Amino acid sequence: MIFWIASYPKSGNTWLRSLLCAYYYSSDGNFNQKLLKNISQFPQKHHFVNFDYNPKIVTDTSRFWIKAQNEINRDSKLKFFKTHNILGAINNNNFTNKENSIGGIYLVRDPRNIITSLQNHFELNKDEALRFMLSEKKYLYDYYQTNDFSDFQFISSWEKNYKSWTKQDIFPIKVIKYEELMNNTFETFKEIIIFIEKITKIEKMFIESKAKNSIQSTSFNKMKKIEQSKGFKESVLSKNDSKKIPFFHLGPKNDWKKIFNEDFIKNVTLKFKPLLKELNYI
Repeated sequence: MIFWIASYPKSGNTWLRSLLCAYYYSSDGNFNQKLLKNISQFPQKHHFVNFDYNPKIVTDTSRFWIKAQNEINRDSKLKFFKTHNILGAINNNNFTNKENSIGGIYLVRDPRNIITSLQNHFELNKDEALRFMLSEKKYLYDYYQTNDFSDFQFISSWEKNYKSWTKQDIFPIKVIKYEELMNNTFETFKEIIIFIEKITKIEKMFIESKAKNSIQSTSFNKMKKIEQSKGFKESVLSKNDSKKIPFFHLGPKNDWKKIFNEDFIKNVTLKFKPLLKELNYI
């Protein structure tokens, strides 16, 4: 069965995956990049190699989302997957179902701080990043593959993405705010581990020392140093030159109140006001 680590892009998914990989897939809780392969992304091109789809049609792999997950679950073992896809359907093709999924964590972040991360990762200005977040038809794919949409992910808008995962009853979801994970990392991470082990019926005791090592070894400064010295496998090439865009950008210094002008802040806050209130961001 699949346990999902879901989020809208640039909401802390890689950090949470790193924490979980260090905790579950190392002996002592110390992170290294090789561990990330244990929580890979769905969907990806290799999930569809056994299916007859047209890579030039943007949505065509969606016809095989469920069948690909059936293949993944053939051995009946628990697996973690990262995704930015909405929990919904496109062209009447459901992203997943209760036969393939046991539960998930949905990581949500203040959208005003996502904007700066989108700007950096996708090389956008602030207005383009805002339009990115508001687009209900937004999708991602490997931009460096010509006429190949095999890695297509339908993310929709920030609001639709959040609601698709949190306003459903297919399987249990625990919503975690990025800010809680940042400001109260140990207790929030402990909650996540306890939730995972309850839902998946993993009969293990919470290992405090291992959790602390996971947190210490995946701090922003540690991850940034890893990227600077060894590179980071999930960073992408710039569209403007051959250099990679730094994956670990502002970190704790990412504060929309200090970055954007008053008019832009008012506009963004108005666009997201209902959910900002629901999530107690305002």
